[in-house]
Amino acid sequence: MSEKVTKQSGKAKLAKNKPTTATWRFYVVMAVIVLIYAALLSRTAYIQIVEPDMLKKQGDMRSIRTLANTVQRGNIVDRNGHELAISVPVETVWADPKIIMKNNALAMVEHWQALADVLGQDVNKITSRVVKNPAKRFVYIERQVSPAMANYIRELKIPGIHLRKESKRFYPTGEISSHIVGFTNVDDKGIEGIERLYDKLLTGTNGTKKYRKDAKGRKIEIISEQKPQAPQDLILSIDQRIQAIAYRELKGAVQAFKATSGSVVVTNIHTGEILALVNSPSYNPNNRRNTAMHRFRNRAITDVYEPGSTMKPLTVLTALEFGSVKTNTIINTSPGWMRLGGRRVSDPINRGKLSLEDILVHSSNMGTAKLALSVPKEYLLDKFFEAGFADDTGTGLIGESSGMMHDRQRWSKHELATLSFGYGLAITPVQLARFYTTLASGGIKRPLSIIKHTAIDADFFEEERVYSEEFSQSIVQMLETVVDKHTPKAKIEGYRVSGKTGTSRKSIAGGYGNDYVGLFAGIAPASNPELVVVVVINEPGGDLYHGGEIAAPVFSRVMKGALRVLNVAPDAARVANQSTSVKPVKVTVNKVKEQDNA
Repeated sequence: MSEKVTKQSGKAKLAKNKPTTATWRFYVVMAVIVLIYAALLSRTAYIQIVEPDMLKKQGDMRSIRTLANTVQRGNIVDRNGHELAISVPVETVWADPKIIMKNNALAMVEHWQALADVLGQDVNKITSRVVKNPAKRFVYIERQVSPAMANYIRELKIPGIHLRKESKRFYPTGEISSHIVGFTNVDDKGIEGIERLYDKLLTGTNGTKKYRKDAKGRKIEIISEQKPQAPQDLILSIDQRIQAIAYRELKGAVQAFKATSGSVVVTNIHTGEILALVNSPSYNPNNRRNTAMHRFRNRAITDVYEPGSTMKPLTVLTALEFGSVKTNTIINTSPGWMRLGGRRVSDPINRGKLSLEDILVHSSNMGTAKLALSVPKEYLLDKFFEAGFADDTGTGLIGESSGMMHDRQRWSKHELATLSFGYGLAITPVQLARFYTTLASGGIKRPLSIIKHTAIDADFFEEERVYSEEFSQSIVQMLETVVDKHTPKAKIEGYRVSGKTGTSRKSIAGGYGNDYVGLFAGIAPASNPELVVVVVINEPGGDLYHGGEIAAPVFSRVMKGALRVLNVAPDAARVANQSTSVKPVKVTVNKVKEQDNA
């Protein structure tokens, strides 16, 4: 009995100690599991359906790459294909500071010193740029280093120092053509001259290829590809052979006469193309460090001068066009002076009665003043405007000045008289060249062009008759006599030359100072004109300052070289005259100095 009771109590204890499961705990665990799975499903649905772009972007950042296919800048060449601006391969040195710090590359002291030495920089400045931004991924060290330097830097094997291929502009002609061609900055963007004017045409468009790579870097898919658009080469109207001659002669004259500056322009009268355009002082576009800013100025198109006696042919032509005089008319300039509105117009001496040709030969202020006053004011001014003064010449060059030609209603007689001999207006050397080109082409005005005509559209061939052919040719013949009788330094052996000197005083506040500008504008051959050359020597520093003394010799040498380069045949009549034994006419210094009274 007792055993039975004992067994029953033991069973009761086992039943009491048997674990029991709380129902609420089970449901709590199940609810948590369900919530977790629901959250995961919701997040998955949100990412893949509602906003899938973020993960796509992350994936693309790890797998998609864009390969750039760069194109070099187009070449600039002269009319004969001689290179004026080309692109040469170079490399840029750059650093990845994060990689440098990660690999403790700064501990390679000797390597960094070698890098600084080859670049010509201070090693402390290079390393400080890296330490300054340790988290950056790109820092320039040196732009546009030569291939030889790049190979040396590559052999240093400094972790985090990399090289990137680029191109650099090189100008084979240096300072000779710098004012026309201009230059680019370090990013190969044109900022001066033709480089800036035609920057888009010369630049082209880089190509790109977007592809997807796998984990091992292999291309597995080409997503898109844009082919590069090749840049265009630019053919200028410049003949580099004539350009070199003009620059050599101008530079020598500026130095010899201690002048502040000078310009020479050479044009083809049949097309209006500029065959040479030079200035002095110039600059080397390949090395512009420590170059004064004034040297960058293209003075032939930016600087204006009162043209002086070079305007007298226009005054004579205007009187002929209006009909107030004929080619054989005699003008009485006695007593050699006159007063207009209380101000004096005069010649150095009383030259008496002068023909139109004599007015130009002796550069008579009295003669041109009387011619100017013989025509209506509006007619005289219109002829000056028709010459292209107060307007651009058509080159399109950046910075070209339109000059200063006043368009006002009231002009005094004295102002009209001084205008007749080149005072009261200011023009650029290029504008002066355009007028003489118009005169030499029989009165047909054409826009000047710095681009070879075969490389541009027909708009550049626009022409306008502004003067009669008969009177224009008469003026050219008169200007030949001017050279023969009064400007011996402008003569060219074997060729007939027409031209006119000019000497103008530079204006200052309240009047005129003691500085001068010497000019000469000429045409050759006079029998069948081909070229016009304009020479301007600004502020000569010596005793010589007349155009016939300082500008005419430059004209003679430049024109002679240009005619030979272009293989222009000499004038048969001139050759015949030279075969006879004629003694050369002596011209005294005093007479030469009297050639320009304005």
